[in-house]
Amino acid sequence: MIFGRKKGAPVETDDVIDERVDDVELDGHDLDDDLGDDVDGEAGDVDAEDHSVRGDEWDSVDAGNWRDEGPYDIDEVDLDADDVERFDLGALVVTPFDGMQLQLQVDQETQNVQAALVLSGKSGIEVSVFAAPAKSVMIGEVRREMARATVEELGGKAEFVEGPFGTEVRRVIPLTTEDGKDSVHVSRTWLVQGPRWLLRGVLMGEAGMTEGLDGPVAELHELFSNLVVRRDDSPRVPGDLIPMTLPPQMVAQ
Repeated sequence: MIFGRKKGAPVETDDVIDERVDDVELDGHDLDDDLGDDVDGEAGDVDAEDHSVRGDEWDSVDAGNWRDEGPYDIDEVDLDADDVERFDLGALVVTPFDGMQLQLQVDQETQNVQAALVLSGKSGIEVSVFAAPAKSVMIGEVRREMARATVEELGGKAEFVEGPFGTEVRRVIPLTTEDGKDSVHVSRTWLVQGPRWLLRGVLMGEAGMTEGLDGPVAELHELFSNLVVRRDDSPRVPGDLIPMTLPPQMVAQ
């Protein structure tokens, strides 16, 4: 999407606010505790030894300019220049697509939104926004910590590959279903850093198990690319969660 260009009729959505996760499995990690948790490395398993501190060959991939076609910072777009109806979550503005379902993870005490889960069929993407430094790139540190936690704490595998937004983290985490059967949770994580913010998108369900941007990944990739981050001016430690807010249409309800 090119913001600022006149659009046609507003996008219509079905069941935009939905309390169900349907067939998409969540990894259940605490968003306040860290910036991720699972995956495996391009030429085999990620070496958990000391990789959270030292750099690696993927740092050069992270340093590329991957935001030419989004996600965007609020100062880079003009949202009033078209007729598209979007969901304004404060720190994040979401452009919906037909048939999309949106589930918000809300802190009941503060009413702050910790994450937004967008569902499409049997696929989903969980999106969160975090504070980032103004003059350095923190993606390498984040993905290495994700890999370390996956291998050492969760007994899973982590892999780094080049994705649509730089280094993509792919994770396979063992789990036990409610009926006691052994299973695995497979996901793909996109990390994008902008002006003092870091956006994380975790693909799950069929999209988490699909290569490239075909099939169930296509709509979720377009949605992630069209996200707009509105970081506030509050001082924050890099890695701190930036809470979203309920959209006006939900507050009215």
